[in-house]
Amino acid sequence: MWTGIIDAPLQILNTNTAVYIGIVYAYLPFMILPIYASLEKLDISLIEAAEDLGCSKMQAFWLVTFPLSRPGVIAGCFLVFIPVIGEFVIPSILGGTQTLMIGKTLFDEFFANRDWPVASAVAVILLLILIIPIILFQRNEQKQREMEG
Repeated sequence: MWTGIIDAPLQILNTNTAVYIGIVYAYLPFMILPIYASLEKLDISLIEAAEDLGCSKMQAFWLVTFPLSRPGVIAGCFLVFIPVIGEFVIPSILGGTQTLMIGKTLFDEFFANRDWPVASAVAVILLLILIIPIILFQRNEQKQREMEG
């Protein structure tokens, strides 16, 4: 407020923005570490060769660095996606009662409403949401292994 950018304090608590900030804050390391591990293994001479052959730094990134770091990006996505889908603590604390996330809904149906049939249906939907990307990833990996071998 003292910079003149805003006139009144921002109301962030009990909004979706608070939930987004909390989830990013909590799960950012789980995304960064696999990407860092894959970039650490990257051979710098490949980027230098791409630049020597006429690529700009941006082209070298998109044509060399990003494809070679894709396994780290995919691993990070799985490490973040699976727990975030079932997250119920962050939405409950930061988002309040109006926040709608599947993990929070599942928790509320089991423990607050004691509606076991609905909770079971939500749990099956959650299970399907988690299994489908894993199956697609495994099929993609199998196709890539078949093409290489």
